[in-house]
Amino acid sequence: MYLLYLDDSGNSNDASQRYFVLAGLSVFERQGHWLSEQLDAIAARFNPADPSSVELHGSPMLTGSKFWRSVPRSDRIQAIRDALGVFAVSHRDNRAFGVAVQKEAISPRDAVDYAFEQISSRFDHYLMRLFKSGNPQRGLMILDKSTREAAIQNLAIDFKNNGHSFGKLRNMAEVPVFLDSRNSRLVQLADLIAYAIFQKFERDQSFLFDIFASRFDSSGGIIHGLHVYDRPATP
Repeated sequence: MYLLYLDDSGNSNDASQRYFVLAGLSVFERQGHWLSEQLDAIAARFNPADPSSVELHGSPMLTGSKFWRSVPRSDRIQAIRDALGVFAVSHRDNRAFGVAVQKEAISPRDAVDYAFEQISSRFDHYLMRLFKSGNPQRGLMILDKSTREAAIQNLAIDFKNNGHSFGKLRNMAEVPVFLDSRNSRLVQLADLIAYAIFQKFERDQSFLFDIFASRFDSSGGIIHGLHVYDRPATP
């Protein structure tokens, strides 16, 4: 089974932010353990006695808030870079998926619903490509806990039964599952990926995004794993 870990970055209701991002990584089920171990080692730098208490979370790490307030900026940035680097050099079958939506451009449609439709259909098409190549694996989407849990699960059911803009979901093993990010290193890694994409499009800062930019799902020279919806620049 392929597991797609997802998290969001940016507030869909905050008018001061232009973009909303939903993103993460797809891994074959046996790869998760090895990635988690390497992320644990990064967290252990900051609390060797209890690495599990250290959450790798993009915004607090970059801004130096909450637990990260007392950690020097250079150490915080390096930890983010190293965590993204773990994914960047991981097994070739591990793929990044991301959707960046300029909220004003998509209005009045809800940015979260749009992003979920895009990312779930793109993951499903990836699984279909695998199926056609002789790898009949199902997929499961795993997201950070959210107040929109029921709405997203209902969307997934509707996409499976009635279809979405690009067809129907055909390769999912179950409706999306929601976990507390504190208990999942891979949800934390999805957060870092989403935050890096948000920084690229919202802040025009790509130093984190560039670490894993080559890992977005692609086929035949076409990048399928990254979708950006924004308003064309005015002349």
